[in-house]
Amino acid sequence: MRNFVFLIALLSAFPALSTDMYLPALPILQKTWGEPLATVNLTLISFFITYCFSMLIYGPVSDRIGRRKPLLLGISFYVVACAACAMSSGVWMMVFFRALQAAGAAAGSALALAIAKDVFESDKRAQVIAYVSVIIALAPMLAPIIGGWIMTLADWPWVFAAQGFMGLVALATVWRMDEPLRVYSEDKLSHSFTVYFRILANPRFSGLNVSTALMSLPFFAFIAGSSDIYITRFGLSETGFGYFFAFNALSLMSGSYIFSRLTRLVSTKHILTISFAGILAAGLWMALSTHTGPWDLALPMWVLGFCVGLSRPPATNLILDQVDHDTGSASSLIAFSFMMLGALGMFIVSLDWIDKIQVIGVLGVVVGAVDLVFWTAFRNKFVLRA
Repeated sequence: MRNFVFLIALLSAFPALSTDMYLPALPILQKTWGEPLATVNLTLISFFITYCFSMLIYGPVSDRIGRRKPLLLGISFYVVACAACAMSSGVWMMVFFRALQAAGAAAGSALALAIAKDVFESDKRAQVIAYVSVIIALAPMLAPIIGGWIMTLADWPWVFAAQGFMGLVALATVWRMDEPLRVYSEDKLSHSFTVYFRILANPRFSGLNVSTALMSLPFFAFIAGSSDIYITRFGLSETGFGYFFAFNALSLMSGSYIFSRLTRLVSTKHILTISFAGILAAGLWMALSTHTGPWDLALPMWVLGFCVGLSRPPATNLILDQVDHDTGSASSLIAFSFMMLGALGMFIVSLDWIDKIQVIGVLGVVVGAVDLVFWTAFRNKFVLRA
């Protein structure tokens, strides 16, 4: 079972490792290619949009033919695309190859939750998701530091070489894995994608999935805007940016770790209520305070990240409990929704704002308020586990 926990964590970490390790290079690529930040950020946005839609393909296919074959194909594609990204000579070439990289990486996140449900019962799965959340939170914490070191010692193409090595490790792990799916879908592959309409027709799944996905708006806006804020606005070095980013990423891990400690003591209902209220409070802190130094972003963002980390394991487990079949497709929809709204957050913060910190704060206020109202109104509609 430990091998499955490691694999689920590694597959779930693909988005963070594929984006955050690359963040310290963005200001340098902006200067090297003479492009505005909004254009260079398309290399992030193209990754996430392609990533989101590709996940919708892997889910139904994996329900029909198993998890192992789609994972082997997707990760192999990812490794090849990493090499192509390293050889890019301009921003539009990078945008294209990042999209190809995303198409391969999507296999990991699309099927990680499906494997968790294949292997573990609900109570155990909540614990596994919490532990995995702690592990994968190390990825965004360490990735920009590693990226900063690579940028100091070499150049940006080596960032993609490091990502390719990560893909090879995942490929070797999947190659040795036994197929976890035991009951295969009987739908014809050509009709498999209609399953999404059946899943979306479940109001408990759809409502909770959207409210959980909304949390990605301020968090991914921070990811896309952090290098510009910390490096360009506050004058930090690439290495200094990596440490500040790691501090913020630590909040996500801390929230998931605290959940793993609280899960037997505090109900899911109360944990989610506290988390949504915390996101609202952190957003108000950022939106209303003055922004004169890096800590004016780092501290309130730490609170927001902690609340996201605290809420995601119980919310994700509760969403999965709303479906009995089509787990691969449901897993894909969960990841798709979170990442697609995350891409929207990246796009919003990439616009020509006077104060990007305030923009992130406003997103936190809106998301926290909407989620808190939704959860307060409908929480009794869900089957909640202590």
